[in-house]
Amino acid sequence: MVDFKTFARQQVPAFETYLTEQLAQIEEPTLQKAMIYSVMAGGKRLRPLLVFAVLASAGRPINQMAYRVAGALELIHSYSLIHDDLPAMDNDDLRRGQPTNHKVFGEAQAILAGDGLLTLAFEWLTTTDLTTDQQSRAVRLLAQAAGPSGMVAGQIEDIEGQTKTLSLVQLKQVHQLKTGRLIECAVGLGAILADLSDEQMASLQLFAQNYGLAFQIQDDILDVTSTTEAMGKAVHKDADEHKNTFPGLLGLAGAKDALDETYQAAQTALTDLSGLDKALLNSFLNYFNE
Repeated sequence: MVDFKTFARQQVPAFETYLTEQLAQIEEPTLQKAMIYSVMAGGKRLRPLLVFAVLASAGRPINQMAYRVAGALELIHSYSLIHDDLPAMDNDDLRRGQPTNHKVFGEAQAILAGDGLLTLAFEWLTTTDLTTDQQSRAVRLLAQAAGPSGMVAGQIEDIEGQTKTLSLVQLKQVHQLKTGRLIECAVGLGAILADLSDEQMASLQLFAQNYGLAFQIQDDILDVTSTTEAMGKAVHKDADEHKNTFPGLLGLAGAKDALDETYQAAQTALTDLSGLDKALLNSFLNYFNE
């Protein structure tokens, strides 16, 4: 059985080569450098890997079209990180162990690099061999996940929540929007590429909802327990800035319990998924045991 780490080693190099080649076609030199800087800054590539994992689980090929669709999602994710790090937002100096985009290129250039990635993502989705119906569904899914009913809404709720104490329900809502929607989008795009049924899509998205929430809970825990060197970004920042976090609301032990509950919910969603080889997707949950 291929597990998450093996699958990542198999898929990420070719995918990153594709990203580099495509982004090299941007003609404006500063914009090209700034966009490539953030897209190619590393990371686990969880979102594109989830797209590929759905395809592999359905016995479908992972080809150039899959790279383009998954690449569009990764462009959106990269744009969101550039903007999230800006002084007006989280004001971070480090991302994945490197200076953030605005620290290297300047604030205005970073904003424009993010804008470029956001718009290029939709160009990529509409220049594929997908059917017209598949393209329409993919564009709508990504727009909903990234826009005012998804990630952007989560970001503004996160900002406004810094002035008050959120309930557990409200905190989950923030992160299901801010982080979870793009992870849901990943399995949804994979399902569109693989032409899966509505029932299979629903089970995959329930898995992704819980996977995304678990991802955020663990990130909150690591901000308390890890180091800047291990995380590649500043830690203990959430408490210093009085942000709403799972450890802050539940305590560290309570946050770990919430992580375990969410992990179990993701496993249950996979149990209910029929017609696919679920072993690879299940191995993605090992991320929380590392």
